[in-house]
Amino acid sequence: METKTTYLASLLQTCIDKKAHLAGKLIHAHMLRSRLSNDTFLSNRLIEFYAKCNAIGASRRLFDQMPKRDIYTWNAILGAYCKASKLEDAHVLFAEMPERNIVSWNTLISALTRNGFEQKALGVYYRMSREGFVPTHFTLASVFSACGALVDVECGRRCHGISIKIGLDNNIYVGNALLGMYAKCRYIGDAIQAFGDVPEPNEVSFTAMMGGLADSDQVNEAFRLFRLMLRNRIHVDSVSLSSVLGVCSRGGCGEFGLRDSNDVLSSDVHGQQVHCLSIKHGFESDLHLNNSLLDMYAKNGNMDSAEMIFVNMPEVSVVSWNVMIAGYGQKSQSSKAIEYLQRMQYHGFEPDEITYVNMLVACIKSGDIEAGRQMFDGMSSPSLSSWNTILSGYSQNENHKEAVKLFREMQFRSVHPDRTTLAIILSSLSGMMLLEGGRQVHAVSQKAVFHTDIYLASGLIGMYSKCGKVKMAKRIFDRIAELDIVCWNSMMAGLSLNSLDKEAFTFFKKMREKGMFPSQFSYATVLSCCAKLSSLSQGRQVHSQIAREGYMNDAFVGSALIDMYSKCGDVDAARWVFDMMLGKNTVTWNEMIHGYAQNGCGDEAVLLYEDMIGSGEKPDGITFVAVLTACSHSGLVDTGIKIFNSMQQEHGVEPLVDHYTCIIDSLGRAGRLHEAEVLIDKMPCKDDPIIWEVLLSSCRVYADVSLARRAAEELFHLDPQNSAPYVLLANIYSSLGRWDDAKAVRELMSYNQVVKDPGYSWIEHKNGMQAFMVDDNSRMVDDEVVVVNDGMSCSSG
Repeated sequence: METKTTYLASLLQTCIDKKAHLAGKLIHAHMLRSRLSNDTFLSNRLIEFYAKCNAIGASRRLFDQMPKRDIYTWNAILGAYCKASKLEDAHVLFAEMPERNIVSWNTLISALTRNGFEQKALGVYYRMSREGFVPTHFTLASVFSACGALVDVECGRRCHGISIKIGLDNNIYVGNALLGMYAKCRYIGDAIQAFGDVPEPNEVSFTAMMGGLADSDQVNEAFRLFRLMLRNRIHVDSVSLSSVLGVCSRGGCGEFGLRDSNDVLSSDVHGQQVHCLSIKHGFESDLHLNNSLLDMYAKNGNMDSAEMIFVNMPEVSVVSWNVMIAGYGQKSQSSKAIEYLQRMQYHGFEPDEITYVNMLVACIKSGDIEAGRQMFDGMSSPSLSSWNTILSGYSQNENHKEAVKLFREMQFRSVHPDRTTLAIILSSLSGMMLLEGGRQVHAVSQKAVFHTDIYLASGLIGMYSKCGKVKMAKRIFDRIAELDIVCWNSMMAGLSLNSLDKEAFTFFKKMREKGMFPSQFSYATVLSCCAKLSSLSQGRQVHSQIAREGYMNDAFVGSALIDMYSKCGDVDAARWVFDMMLGKNTVTWNEMIHGYAQNGCGDEAVLLYEDMIGSGEKPDGITFVAVLTACSHSGLVDTGIKIFNSMQQEHGVEPLVDHYTCIIDSLGRAGRLHEAEVLIDKMPCKDDPIIWEVLLSSCRVYADVSLARRAAEELFHLDPQNSAPYVLLANIYSSLGRWDDAKAVRELMSYNQVVKDPGYSWIEHKNGMQAFMVDDNSRMVDDEVVVVNDGMSCSSG
């Protein structure tokens, strides 16, 4: 009998391994005929067999019919429920168990963790510990996974201590789960130490560590680790390759999603090398790996390669279609994204929530917000991600009124916002300067316990700063328990926005003292402060810090340096920075052309503009404002007109009021006032006050009284409280000896209660900076001098 039982148990194990449902049922029938149905050992194997074949009902019926049950029986049916994700039934069964062993606890903890109930998993673990059970490597692996998902590093550390105490810290499963936990909690130093403590790291160890490094933006270190994995001849599987492809797709992303072209090129080359490796290892048919390849090429903007991969895939999934739609969306090619959506549906794939979110993003990135809105309105029950995407689209397109209106509709539909929703709506309220609305969102965030979230706190700081409530912004900043670089940047930008540039320097000093490393945005903000204060010495010191920390080739920082040097009058230093930069973009070219314009170097600005065109860089509206300004300030009238006429004809850029202003200023400075007046009469935006103020200034130089009178009257109507037209017109009359007319203009200014702003200037010396404000009594105001970190000095007060 014992030999027959062993034989049948062996056959059942084979059926379990191969999921041979029919064969297993035949063995069950044989057991019934042979009167072996009461054999507890065989019945336990049958429960496992039916569970493996997803026949949970059969497993339960067999369990209920068993006359004798042991601990293995209970564990078998518990495992069956857990594998079928019937966790409520598993909980009930677990409570009914007459006895439990460590396998019972591990089975339930593991199932809860796998199914996203991490907090409940930890609750079961704590209960297990109270009942005196010692965790095994399976227990700790599940618990570390739960801690990582919950970002509960404190619980993870406690369990780490327990693993050392019971001697499991060198176990490969525990070690891999431990480093994964630290990586997910963004404690990358602890993760690296845990990786080093693993006696013999395997592919799981390397994959987890690479993912952690990539998530903390240490992309180059992640690549180096992958190279080490290959040198050590660690087995490379499709999961490892998918992980490193994820690193390739993250390469070059900065604080605000800014991607340097060199970084993207480098990531694409790395990705191509991994692609070759995947072919070498024979993974061409692996769906998950192919989707990772698609994602890598799409995120690096190489849609031709992504297309080639896609059409040659032996099988595709909804994820494959979603990646292609997202890729074309990021390239602002909404028509291609729509084509893929239609093909996806034609081939019988049902779009999911991610599909629609990607389509919304595609429409928004392509500037077709209305098409995105139509798609959104066609959704029967939009998810929170869809709401956030369309709200973000309106906010990014500066249609803040529609964003606020849609947010109200969201509330009427009882869709609860998350921190992303509130941050988006705060941005729109800031754009509209709606302080009261911002306060209401602040109150909602406190009610939803989001006010401690640093992501939302940064949005609140920005909102209050833009609405001029700097003290409130600083109060929120001071209440944040753990400040990150984004919070510091928001506060510095808010101070600078409110002309508190000296205070912004003080915050920059505090940030450095607390060991926080400045980001690209930090340096751009502090350089802007230097430019506004015309503090060349401080700007040079910041430049030295930037060079030490390796940001010189960053387009964002480089453009800010060029702007600072140009505004401080050192155009040669600005050009040196420009020439040394490897990755120039349109903004960089614009800053340098504008720098020449500010410093009266018109010929150099025009030559640089021509170099820009020759390099293949596409000029935008700001490029033309810069070069036309340079032409105006340097008397290059005909050159300016030629460039102005080429805007729409050759470059497809429609002239706006700023471009017309430059040309009118250029004509006015050259005394060609009649041509300027003719151009104003023809232009579509003649109701802009700046146009007439520029013309009035030129009339003063050339004493054209009749045109000056016309320009001044236009300004009296368009901008009644502007003192400039009154002063300029009065000065013109005075210069011609028409004192009565000058007196009449000044009396009109007094009657309309228009006040002229006092002059303000400053000087920088070795001890700091002094500011002078001149009014009718020639009063002088001194600013307090403050010394800032790293030898930098700046004014504050």
